[in-house]
Amino acid sequence: MASDAFAATTAPIRRLTLEDMPACFHLATDRDWPIEEKKWRLLFEIGAVYGIDDPAGGLAGMVVCTPYGREVSAIGMMVVARRHERRGLGGRLMRHAIEQAGTATTWLTATAFGQPLYAKLGFRVASEMTTYMGEIQPVPQGEPISRRATETDLPGILALDGAAFGAPRKELLTRLMGRAEVFRVIDSPGGITGFGASWRSTQTACLSPVVAEDMDAALGLFADLARDTPGRVRVDADHRFPRLRAWAEAHGLQNSFQTAVMIYGEPLPGDRARVFAPTMQALG
Repeated sequence: MASDAFAATTAPIRRLTLEDMPACFHLATDRDWPIEEKKWRLLFEIGAVYGIDDPAGGLAGMVVCTPYGREVSAIGMMVVARRHERRGLGGRLMRHAIEQAGTATTWLTATAFGQPLYAKLGFRVASEMTTYMGEIQPVPQGEPISRRATETDLPGILALDGAAFGAPRKELLTRLMGRAEVFRVIDSPGGITGFGASWRSTQTACLSPVVAEDMDAALGLFADLARDTPGRVRVDADHRFPRLRAWAEAHGLQNSFQTAVMIYGEPLPGDRARVFAPTMQALG
């Protein structure tokens, strides 16, 4: 039972630090989420993690907000302890994160459980997303359309991403290049026209982000990444790209769950037709 002394409407919201990560893990397990230490470290490094302390110990709720310049922010990992649910903590955390980010647009993916709260706060559905996971069937060998990236490719990657994503993600992509299992780019006479990564926070490797000029190039990147990535993989497929969903299903990946892509504020910036997979659902 929640303590009667816990004032849900006035309890302070504070920015968490790495020292709070064990409390984040404990709260995550309260909602049956897996413990993903590598993922959480990245979130703490580039985003702002906010929480409300539980007088009984640990956290009553938390949320992560990652702003990219003044253009767009991504919200994820919003969770309230079961013993404190339906007391307004989620709404308070969300409003605080949006206010602190101060961006023109905020992006998130919502489960069916969370969608009513976000809609009440003013978020609107922009699309849907299916997450596929499993052992990928062998991708036919062929001439790769991409090559392994090097540090000298970073300026070209950032230029392409800035145009497609519409906001600066230098810190995220720089860190990801250093941590990814695989990072590949597509060359053209005019420079880099596509990139994609494969990285792990658990035993499952995420094939993301993927940015490319068109669907054919994006599917070529997914195939190149899959060839270089053993074991279980994950693909977050936006329903704007039915060919990507068909590719995942054709290669033996299973529909694991669906979310709604929701935005708050202005329309998403950039050329989103070239953004085929988010880095992760908590980061956009």
